Amino acid sequence: MRALVVTHEKTSRPGFVGDRLAERGVDLAVHVMVPDNTRPADFCPLPAEDFEVLVVTGSYWSVYEDAIEPWIGAELDLIRRSHERGTPVLGICFGGQALAAALGGSVDRSPETEIGWYRISPPDGVDLPISTGPWMEWHHDRFHLPDGAELLASTDICPQLFRMGRSVGTQFHPEINVELASEWLWAASDDYLESVGVVREKILAAVKRNEAANRRNCFDLVDWFLDDVAQS
Repeated sequence: MRALVVTHEKTSRPGFVGDRLAERGVDLAVHVMVPDNTRPADFCPLPAEDFEVLVVTGSYWSVYEDAIEPWIGAELDLIRRSHERGTPVLGICFGGQALAAALGGSVDRSPETEIGWYRISPPDGVDLPISTGPWMEWHHDRFHLPDGAELLASTDICPQLFRMGRSVGTQFHPEINVELASEWLWAASDDYLESVGVVREKILAAVKRNEAANRRNCFDLVDWFLDDVAQS
C-alpha cells in the first residue's frame, strides 16, 4: 500500500503517524507544499494521484488564509476527489480542517486557542474508538462538520475527531514527539509565544512526559484508521 503524505512546511512531518504507517507496511511518499515558510505562495505542485491512502498534516497557516490561495484550492480538490473515489483520507489539525472544508463543512477562528495537552470526550451514545488522551493541541482555528459526518469527540472548545465514510479528521496532533515539538517551539517567535501564553520549556517538558503514552495512543489511532475505517 502506498500513502501520499501532504505536508505544508518542513516541520509538519507525520511523526508517529508516519512511523506506524511504515511499521504496518505502508510506503510513504511525503510531499512538502511550501519549502520556504517565508514565501507561502511559492509551492510545489501536487504529485500524480498514484496512492491508496492520503494523509494531510498540520500547518502554520489557516485554510481560509489569503497567503495560501495559490495552492489550497488544488489541495482541497485532491482531498475531495480522494474521498469520493473511496481512498482513505486522514487529516491532522490543518489537515482535518481541510478535510472538513473539502467535504462541504467550514473552518473559522476558534473561540479559544488550545495549546497543550487536552482530553477529548465523545458525544452521548458514541463509542470512542481511540483513547481520550490527553492529546497534544496547537491550533487557533476549528472545523465545522460537513453534512453526513459523524462527530466522535470534542473538547469544551471545539470538535476534535470526526469520520465521514473512509475519511477521518482530527483537530489534535497525534503525530507529536519531542523532535517535532522542539522544532515548532523554536521556530515560533518570542512575541507570538508570549501572546498565546506559551513558555517553550514548559510545553517541551509536557511533551517529554507524554511522549511514550502518545506514541501508544497514536499507533492505536492509526491501527483503527487502517483496520476499521480504511477497510469499511
